[in-house]
Amino acid sequence: MGHYQLFSEQKIPASLDEVWDFISTPQNLKEITPDHMGFDITSKAMPEKMHPGMIISYKVSPMLGIKMTWVTEITQVKEKAFFVDEQRIGPYAMWHHQHHLEPIAGGVLMKDIVTYQPPMGPLGDIANALFIRKQLDTIFAYRFKAVEEKFGKFPSHTSA
Repeated sequence: MGHYQLFSEQKIPASLDEVWDFISTPQNLKEITPDHMGFDITSKAMPEKMHPGMIISYKVSPMLGIKMTWVTEITQVKEKAFFVDEQRIGPYAMWHHQHHLEPIAGGVLMKDIVTYQPPMGPLGDIANALFIRKQLDTIFAYRFKAVEEKFGKFPSHTSA
């Protein structure tokens, strides 16, 4: 029953205010999630901005088009710096996702750290090796492109 981590970084050519406004608005999650995940927010009353203790429920189809309920809690928020969501109900035995923002020259560095444990003990470890990790990598690659489409590509070099 292993615990795994996924790290992702993206430089975004936008202001900290713009990026924070986008990623801290729960309704924008669908915009950065691949269509094949069948992602739908099912929470009835959804505030515009997340806050500690906020519960968000979704329907997702992580495997074979089978709809599952996923419930996360926003456990920590530091305005314009980071927030953490943790799974309360869902496909993983454990899911802890840190979203960090850091101002950099020309924009913002967004970092994600996902710590997760697949379900089903040793079978989950095999599933992680066969497809779970690949699926997570695909989801984060999609998100990278979606954020690039929204905010633009970060220049590969900057002139001094």
